[in-house]
Amino acid sequence: MQYSTIVVEKKEHLCTITINRPEALNAINSTVMVELQACCESIRNDGSVRAVIVTGSGPKAFVAGADIKELAQMTPAEAEQLALRGKRLCDTIETLGVPFIAAVNGFALGGGCELACACTFRICSENAKFGQPEIKLGIMPGFGGTQRFPRLVGEGRALELLLTGDQIDAAEALRIGLVNRVVPQVELMGAAEKLAASISANAPVAARRIIESVHRGAAMTLEQGLLYEAHLFALCFTTEDQKEGTRAFVEKRKPAFTGR
Repeated sequence: MQYSTIVVEKKEHLCTITINRPEALNAINSTVMVELQACCESIRNDGSVRAVIVTGSGPKAFVAGADIKELAQMTPAEAEQLALRGKRLCDTIETLGVPFIAAVNGFALGGGCELACACTFRICSENAKFGQPEIKLGIMPGFGGTQRFPRLVGEGRALELLLTGDQIDAAEALRIGLVNRVVPQVELMGAAEKLAASISANAPVAARRIIESVHRGAAMTLEQGLLYEAHLFALCFTTEDQKEGTRAFVEKRKPAFTGR
């Protein structure tokens, strides 16, 4: 598929998605959302992809937010449809079963912060800035900012940032648990690719089950979550990867996982 606002590159088991609107600091508009959703669906149908990196074009921004020009013209009904499309996209990223790594290079504001929060991991450069400034526009987050953000950093810290609209830097994002690590900007993609390679070397079906167990279990009681985990654990024993992994351990060699 040909895209106009994102660049998609695939190398072996890694897919890299670059949001490519540097003139607008990679702001999310309707076209970006449609193309990201289509790309995610293509990844769903491609069993060879074991990790995805999402980043922004240029040194200034991951995603600086939603396209304000579009927001300014929306009716309430159109705004709700936009929020539901954003929900669907972030839900897809979170539950696709393939680990997504947000490589945050610069501003991750509004919808950009929400997009990063939907990813499995967040690695950022030292110049990164995070925030949910929607309240300064007289609106609120619509792509999960009031839901995923508090789950990552805690309700009190999230509410402070949501209600002030303030930005935080990379060091503070690391301190509060919003990001997994901070690296110099020149090392950002290398660090993301190293993490992707480490993940890709493991069993893809097991990775999918782990992501499913963590996300679904978060909405369950502890007892329900433990029972669900046991069910998924048992399903791993129906796979060729389980047999290969245990056999390779006994034979003292690296396993060759196939995702089956």
